[in-house]
Amino acid sequence: MEKIALKVVGLSYSQTQTGAYALILKEAKGNRRLPIIIGGAEAQAIAIPLEKMTPSRPLTHDLFKSFLDDFGIELEEVIIYNLVEGIFFAKIICKQNGKSLEIDARSSDAVALALRCEKPIFTHDFILGSAGIIIDEDAEEESTVQDISMESVPKSEPSGKKSIEKLENELETALQKEDYEKASRLRDEIKKLKKDS
Repeated sequence: MEKIALKVVGLSYSQTQTGAYALILKEAKGNRRLPIIIGGAEAQAIAIPLEKMTPSRPLTHDLFKSFLDDFGIELEEVIIYNLVEGIFFAKIICKQNGKSLEIDARSSDAVALALRCEKPIFTHDFILGSAGIIIDEDAEEESTVQDISMESVPKSEPSGKKSIEKLENELETALQKEDYEKASRLRDEIKKLKKDS
């Protein structure tokens, strides 16, 4: 299965939902973005290498990187390989003495390690197809961390066609504002309405 390279765009957080963050990954050669909802500790583990910070004492991911280095294990890449009921599955691909190793991991942990080891992150087209959000190429450049207000998705109107059009307009507005969490919910609602109609 073909791998699609991703790069970390940044982290978004909400002032209305405590501890909720979205890790935003962007297709390296395309305009799709993949938002992954993570917790506060996971967001901190990713923010540290993004912001080029060095903690006074090693955190868990720093310790794991030191372990890899000291035992001659090279992290080659990270793959977000599956999506089941909204949960992303990842694996860390390593090599030691010419032998390839695959380690199952949460996507947030895998990304935190890939950033520390400066290694590539990949996914598959079916994941971007089902959970990705298409961004207009002319959209304003993203910042590493930004405020996100999480509004609920509006209820569907009786007319399916009108509801889809309204939701698609709201999706476009959310994308322009880089409100990826809302855009993700709107995208799912549109898919559901199209499937039911």
